[in-house]
Amino acid sequence: MRYAETGFDLEIDLSRGNIEKVATDPEMTELYLGGQGTAAKILWDRVPPEVDPFSPDNLLIFSTGLLHSTPVPGANRTSVDTFSPQTGLYSHSLFGGFFGPELKYAGYDKIIFRGKAPDLVYLWIKNDKVEIRDAGHLRGKGAQETATLLKEELNEPDAQVASIGLAGENRVYMASIEHANSSASRGVGVIMGDKRIKAIVVRGTRDVHVARPAELSEISIPMYREMHDNKDCGDTMAHGEGDAFHVDNFAWGNARARRRNFFTKEMEEEWMALEEKLRVRWTACHNCPKDCHQAIVYPGRPPYFQKCYSKLTYAMAAFGDLDFDYDIIGVTQEHGLDAYSTPQVMAFAIELYEAGILTDKDLPDFPADNESRFFYLVEKIVRREGIGDVLANGVYWAARQIGNGAEEYDHNTIKKFEQVPIKLGHVNYPYFLMYATGEKINITQIEGSFPQAPIADRKEREEFVKQWDAAPERFKKWFMEWEPRQNPSIEAAVHICDWNETMHYIDDAIGTCAFLSSFRGQFGGRPPYHIYNLPGFISHASGIDLDSDRLWETAKRNRNLVRALNIRRGLRRADEKPPEDHWKNREPETEKKLLDEYYKFKGWNNDGIPTRETLDGLGLDFVSEDFIQRGILTEDEAAPFERTAI
Repeated sequence: MRYAETGFDLEIDLSRGNIEKVATDPEMTELYLGGQGTAAKILWDRVPPEVDPFSPDNLLIFSTGLLHSTPVPGANRTSVDTFSPQTGLYSHSLFGGFFGPELKYAGYDKIIFRGKAPDLVYLWIKNDKVEIRDAGHLRGKGAQETATLLKEELNEPDAQVASIGLAGENRVYMASIEHANSSASRGVGVIMGDKRIKAIVVRGTRDVHVARPAELSEISIPMYREMHDNKDCGDTMAHGEGDAFHVDNFAWGNARARRRNFFTKEMEEEWMALEEKLRVRWTACHNCPKDCHQAIVYPGRPPYFQKCYSKLTYAMAAFGDLDFDYDIIGVTQEHGLDAYSTPQVMAFAIELYEAGILTDKDLPDFPADNESRFFYLVEKIVRREGIGDVLANGVYWAARQIGNGAEEYDHNTIKKFEQVPIKLGHVNYPYFLMYATGEKINITQIEGSFPQAPIADRKEREEFVKQWDAAPERFKKWFMEWEPRQNPSIEAAVHICDWNETMHYIDDAIGTCAFLSSFRGQFGGRPPYHIYNLPGFISHASGIDLDSDRLWETAKRNRNLVRALNIRRGLRRADEKPPEDHWKNREPETEKKLLDEYYKFKGWNNDGIPTRETLDGLGLDFVSEDFIQRGILTEDEAAPFERTAI
């Protein structure tokens, strides 16, 4: 019997209309755990680097996490993995809610799509019943509208739906996959649209077995209570309006001039009153006590869930306010647009217009004010009308297609993707490394275990460290040595980057929410899940014997496998450069040394390629053999493999 997982994947060939239920190899779970880890292995095995992201041979994989549908609280994030047409690289996204657990209750760990449907379809799963159905009647419908219509059509009010809007249908690069109170962004919605999948509907009513149910319940029940009472976990930014840091320091596209001191006490009170007026209720995800999402009804817009940090991204890009943001989300979310990258693309277009690079010929009847311009641009982009067809490819490609100096306004992309546009004075060593080297594109998927800033008062710092159960000892020492307005040492910065990303790779394999683990340690230092208690949850659920060292090594294996996917597609050191104006004062020599030391620590060569010894030491010898055959590595290229001590 398989524990925690079902032992079966769904293989869907859209070109042939074929559906297969395929038994999986338990050894894969032992090595990669599940979620992103096993998805990366499937992509490595089945999608060679010559495959174009828009090719029918590209895969789109929806993965449950290993702990989904077990009693472990907060395990609900579904992983979506593919290759992106925007970056040409591996694309990974996550969404919470209820979809992953429901898929496992239906009897499947993954859905693997290949091929392309001849016309728009949706996938209907109810336990053993799996059908590809025509979705022509849903063409042009909004994402949430589609979910509602399909639940009514199937008479399944408890089914869970993941769907795309008009943006995905038209292969807009910023298209998202929408599900209830969550969404998946960063280049996966465009592939769902390219494969002509309007929606996936799943209903499951089966049991999921765990290895040691009594022991698992004994630690899961108190963990649920701890999460409920822990004020340092969950999406605390969703509650309250303490947004001064973001408004003062983020610069979305044409808002490159930060609005310092824009956020006031009066504004906080005004915004909270608006939220009270628009909010219907707070909601949570599957088996989680934290209510991180609010259901919003804005006059004239369909009801929607405000997700993560979307409530200010459009406002900051347009120099607007919270009212504008809630208004436009009611439009963009139905279209299925990523709320991080889309505002930057629209602000980029306005910058070009103000600079005379785009003209009235490109933007006929372009409104005079920023907020109206955003509504104008949304409709152009999702329909790929006129200049919207170019902007739909994201800032990097649009800048090069437009030309005439537009490239100078591409000031916030790394590896051809829009980043969170924080603009600060001095380079931050750990963040330089995370921005430069992260494979998950967005900094929020990399940062999170080590605090963002030191504690000035030494006694408070000592007290923080005493209660910092999540931290390996070396990080306590570095935190005690860290003084305000200073950077940690290069050695500390390398380890901080490594720890931060390691915890995300664990979360993304087992399906636990980052707001309960990998993202939340930086605020308060008390994430419910950490490297020392997660092995117990995983072992009791799955029967896989793990300790902290082995769990860390599994994350390291997954991280190197994901790196290998991108290396095989051409990623090299020259690509790992944060935008020039990310920090006002740069330190070129130190930045070079940071990258040198990070690569060395990782067991990568000077071009950022994992060495044969590193790969073989992690059981990734099939990667090193492939690299040697392709001439990416040579036979005698070696570096010592060192097991990481926790």
